[in-house]
Amino acid sequence: MNRLCYVILATLLVGCSSKIPEQIGSLPLQDISISEVQKDADAFTGLQVRWGGVISKVENLATQTWVEIVSKDLNKGGKPEVDGSSNGRFIANFSGFADPIIYEKGAYITIAGKVEGISVALIGEYSYSYPIVRVESVYIWTELNQVAEKEVYPRYRDPWPYYHRPYYHRPYYR
Repeated sequence: MNRLCYVILATLLVGCSSKIPEQIGSLPLQDISISEVQKDADAFTGLQVRWGGVISKVENLATQTWVEIVSKDLNKGGKPEVDGSSNGRFIANFSGFADPIIYEKGAYITIAGKVEGISVALIGEYSYSYPIVRVESVYIWTELNQVAEKEVYPRYRDPWPYYHRPYYHRPYYR
C-alpha cells in the first residue's frame, strides 16, 4: 500500500511541475546583468545571456528588427515576474522581419542570445544606453499576458442572493 501511495504522489508532483520551454531552457554559464553590460559592454560582448521582460517597442529596419524590452526578474523556469521590478531596458536584435502583431507591445517575452554591444538612444530627453542582444532563441509567454490583463482583485459575487441566504430570517413586524 505504501508503494502505491508513493507512485501516486510522484505522478502528481511530476504532472504539476512546470516545464521550461526548450527554446530558453539552457542557462548561460554566467549570470550577467543589464547594468554590468551598460558599464563595460566590451567585456561582455559575445557572452551568452538569458533575459526577459515586457515588450515596449518594435522597430523593423531594412535587414533586422529591434525589439525594446523592459527587463523583469526571471524565475528559475525563465518566466518574467509580472510584479517584478525592472532592471533596465535592452534591445533584442532579430535578423530579418519580426511581425509587430506577434511581438506586440505589453507582451511578456524571454530571449536567449549573445551580447553584441550598446546603443545609445533617448527616452524622452534622457540619454539611455541599451545593451543589444543578438537573439538565438525566443519564447513569448501567452499565459502571463492573460494573467496581467485580469483584475488583480476580482469583484466578489455572493452565490446566495440576500433574501435566499439560509441563515437570513426576515424580521417579524406587526
